[in-house]
This record gives sequence, structure tokens and C-alpha cells, in this order.
Amino acid sequence: MSTDILKAIQDGEIFCHSNKTHVNEIPWHEHPTFAGVALKHLITSTNTDGKFSSHLVRVQSGYEIGEHIHAGKWELHEVIAGHGKCIMNNEEVEYYEGVAAVVPSDIPHIVKALEEDLYILAKFVPALI
Repeated sequence: MSTDILKAIQDGEIFCHSNKTHVNEIPWHEHPTFAGVALKHLITSTNTDGKFSSHLVRVQSGYEIGEHIHAGKWELHEVIAGHGKCIMNNEEVEYYEGVAAVVPSDIPHIVKALEEDLYILAKFVPALI
């Protein structure tokens, strides 16, 4: 697994409305429902008038984000490190560094990490939070 992209993002900065935030200063939040899953909320609705949000998602090896939907929200997954899969519409998409997948609104989906932790930049339109 290459961690160059992950390291660059974690060491990076977010610029929004003349404010700069260091990504490594943004706390991880454990997912309230799915064990082994944590998120860093990089850009939230308060920064974008609710238009979109961006989150760094970590799914630990052997864990999953169980079946769920994001009502009325489109989602873009950009895999930046690790290995896993996404299941939606009875189709499996292999997740590895460099893969991007669009999850249409209201589509149930599952994300699983396989033999290593999976890191995804998840972007939502409109904003998730």
C-alpha cells in the first residue's frame, strides 16, 4: 500500500473563506453506528451554505460501514489508501488507491475494508453535516 497520498492529505491544509486549518489538527470522530469506522470532517455545511461537505473516512481492516443510505445526497468516494470494496445495486466495486466511485442519492451501499485499513475522501452534495 502506498501512503503518499494519505500522508499528503493528513499533513495538508484546508483553505476556506480566508481561514486555514491544518488537517492533522482536525479530530477523528468515531462513527456513532459502525465500529472500526472514524471520520475527520474536513469541510462542513457551515463552510458551504449546506452545498457540499468533505470527510476523510477510515475503515479499519476487517470492519465495514454497513448498509446505509444518504437520503437526498450524492456521494463521491475517492480511495486514497488501503484495500476494500463497495457494494451497491448488487454490484461490487473493488476499492484501492486511485479508484473513485459515485454513489447516487438514496442508494443503499456498504463499504468494507479488507486486509488493510481503507481511507476514503467522501464528498457529499448537498452537505452531509
